[in-house]
This record gives sequence, C-alpha cells and structure tokens, in this order.
Amino acid sequence: MTKEEMFNMMNSTMVMHLATVEDGQPHVRGMLLYRADENGIIFHTGSFKDVFKQIEKNPKVEVCFNSNDIQLRVKGVIEEVNDSELKKEIFAHPTRKFLHQPLWLENNIEGVFRILRIKNCEATVWSMKKNFDKTEWVKITE
Repeated sequence: MTKEEMFNMMNSTMVMHLATVEDGQPHVRGMLLYRADENGIIFHTGSFKDVFKQIEKNPKVEVCFNSNDIQLRVKGVIEEVNDSELKKEIFAHPTRKFLHQPLWLENNIEGVFRILRIKNCEATVWSMKKNFDKTEWVKITE
C-alpha cells in the first residue's frame, strides 16, 4: 500500500482506535479523525478527558484504522496544535456539529478544546494475506 493509499484509507474511514499508556497500563478508545496527510494525523479532544492527560504524560501513541479486512496501524508522537484558523475550520465542519451541543458549551469548550496532531508517523498494513509476513514499518510523515 502506498502512502497516498494509506492516507486515503484513513480519511475515508474517519474512526480510529487510539492506544495510550498510563502507569504501564494500555488504554484504547475510538476517536474521530479530522484529517490525515503528510503533515500528520489531526484529531481533537477535551483537556478534561483521561485521554488528554495520558497524552500529556506520554505523547507516544499508536492508532489503528480498519476497512475491508485491512488494518492500518500508525505509530507516532502527539503534539498539541494551537491554530485558531484550524479550530474555526473544525468547528464549522458538518461532521463536528456535536461540538455545538449544550454539554460541550457548558464545559467552556473554548477553554477545554484541544487539537492534537500525530507526527513522526510510521505505518504498517495487515491483512489475512499478510498474516504470517514480517511486520514492516514505513515512514509516512515527518
């Protein structure tokens, strides 16, 4: 699978499973991707959530995308993105209407909303055809 095909898969899947570690214990949860390209994998969360606190302590993560019997795993390091234009873009996106619900607004979304980027990404593809192959990681972002 080429880098372009990997980014196409990520952007068409939109849901990824994010793995973090806290005190030696792994934690995995589904997250909603905003976009993925050669600049990194962009998503968001609230600073009050456990996932954000885990990322602050250990920014090394792995995400997994699944589509049509193909699993795409991506590992990298998370950085927080402070970009007011990107924030406006995310808020205006039709897939992010849930950010305008009273629960988020009551929790002072301006103060807790965090945009995150996974950078220094390496990816590997798995399928049943490749089940016994050696895992090969490919650099996909800086």
